[in-house]
Amino acid sequence: MKFTKMQGCGNDYVYVNCFEETVRHPEELAVRLSNRHFGIGSDGLILICPSDKADFRMAMYNMDGSEGKMCGNGVRCIAKYVYDHHLTDKTQITLETLAGIKHLDLSVENGKVMNVTVDMGQPVFKGSQIPVRIDKDMIVNEPITTDGMLWHMTCVSMGNPHAVVFVEDTQHMDLNAIGPAFEKHPLFPEQVNTEFVQVLDRKNINMRVWERGSGETLACGTGACASVVACVLNDKTDDAVRVHLLGGDLFIKYDRKKNTVFMTGPAVEVFNGEIEQI
Repeated sequence: MKFTKMQGCGNDYVYVNCFEETVRHPEELAVRLSNRHFGIGSDGLILICPSDKADFRMAMYNMDGSEGKMCGNGVRCIAKYVYDHHLTDKTQITLETLAGIKHLDLSVENGKVMNVTVDMGQPVFKGSQIPVRIDKDMIVNEPITTDGMLWHMTCVSMGNPHAVVFVEDTQHMDLNAIGPAFEKHPLFPEQVNTEFVQVLDRKNINMRVWERGSGETLACGTGACASVVACVLNDKTDDAVRVHLLGGDLFIKYDRKKNTVFMTGPAVEVFNGEIEQI
């Protein structure tokens, strides 16, 4: 099976072109390929598939084999792949995901995609739709206790559930200790991605993320979107914010009038290879 390793701000996945390849048991394959010692090494597996609803379809699997609904960094990498590998010559494409159809604008230089802007759609705030076991239309600055520690979270869905927590310093946090308690907290029936956000000024934030099914990753596109929405809801930043992640920067704009979030960031092809399916 041929594959391509790609990354967006260090959020790396193994990509398979399912126009040419047939993937058997993707859940098991994701676990094997994602292993950084005995596999290729990645945050998961993403399949680029035909679609009868859009130009292409994304199927995404986390490193533990669970299927994800949406990956902002993965979406940008798919856009780069399909253009650079000549599956399309369009610079505006649509992509079917389990979180709905996404619209992508490709920025091309010298025949290669360098940056992609994604219409990430409308954030969801109602507790039952995120989902969170809190019966409120908006969950803003809500107290939550994990392992005896009190935090305050703002919850947003960007096609997948996010809990955004504001902290004084992201650099010195022990996410390996803190993250799992959020991920598997009983308030979240489908588990949760947790973003820890340090506000630098009205236009810049630092963010670290603990992703359900994958642990800490270098970046999370939907998490960056959720973080900026949470910043706006808590009046901590303007509507357009540069999000500084461990793997690089994303530019997020929240259009409050349309209740729509736009994400712009890079996509990089790392290498191509071939591996046996077992």
